[in-house]
Amino acid sequence: MAISKDKKTTLVADLTELLNNSKMVAYAKYEGLAVAELQELRKLARESDVKIKVVKNRLLKVAMKEIAAYKDTETTGLTGQLLYAIGADEDFSAAKVLAKFAKTHNTMELVGGFNNEGANLSKEEVTALGNLPTKNELIAQVVDTLLSGINGIVSGLEKHATNE
Repeated sequence: MAISKDKKTTLVADLTELLNNSKMVAYAKYEGLAVAELQELRKLARESDVKIKVVKNRLLKVAMKEIAAYKDTETTGLTGQLLYAIGADEDFSAAKVLAKFAKTHNTMELVGGFNNEGANLSKEEVTALGNLPTKNELIAQVVDTLLSGINGIVSGLEKHATNE
């Protein structure tokens, strides 16, 4: 079913706003995914404040042309049935959501992405970013490392105190 010109204009405006506020966009081929699986992906994305959009590639390209950072971005990789994960909070939350979902759903294939400066990201780069720990996970790791030394000292002092 064809989309009316007004609907296309609204879609492009919405995409333009999302892209303006995004830190990263990752995209993947979703051919073969069931509707229930797409709903599962959208739920996972909502938990990470990532928007999943299934739109015509041409409409996304039009929206990109309206944004200075994306105006010169290479778009030749935007072919076929793609879904777009658009993350506004963390720098690579969109890649994390798609990479996590792709691990359990073999029919979805990561294709690439681009950052908020318009630089293209390869499939390998998106996958690598998706496998990095989040900011909160990194903070927890640093705190754990710092506390491990203190915990060792405290347990040593407790052991010494009980021996006396």
